Amino acid sequence: MSKPTLDNEQFKNTIQSIKLIVFDFDGVFTDNRVHVQENGAELVSCWRGDGIGLQKLRLINVKTCIVSTEKNKVVSARAKKLNVECYQGVDDKRECIKQICNKYDIKFSQTAFVGNDINDIPGFELVGFKIGVSDCHYDILPFIDCQTLMPGGRGAVREICDLFAKLTSAK
Repeated sequence: MSKPTLDNEQFKNTIQSIKLIVFDFDGVFTDNRVHVQENGAELVSCWRGDGIGLQKLRLINVKTCIVSTEKNKVVSARAKKLNVECYQGVDDKRECIKQICNKYDIKFSQTAFVGNDINDIPGFELVGFKIGVSDCHYDILPFIDCQTLMPGGRGAVREICDLFAKLTSAK
């Protein structure tokens, strides 16, 4: 992680308090590019290592889910393969995150959100820990606590999972 706004001890304590990580999809699990075929089908690129990272989070009892503005079969397929709960076609990420927290009885302060663009700002404003991927849009910088070193779709999710697993198992 780069440029945390919290001091080292506060950073570690915050990560150890997180019970739920909500991920945006496009630009976080993907490199934010889309390939469109003649028939209109869309293809995206994802990072294989994310699956192992998400398994690490399950081992430390950190829940995960995807909340995406887009509604696309590719999002569903990837979420299913990764065994991650998925919400698509979400216009209000803040409200969706509220509902997920209520469903699992998790406080907003115990929730992290990972995003990359301005449609993620309402989610950032709600949660206790806000993460942007390294290649996020500059307009979200004032809303995040830290950035990954790796870009979206090229190791950012795995980096986050590895960090949480390392710092949480060090309790």
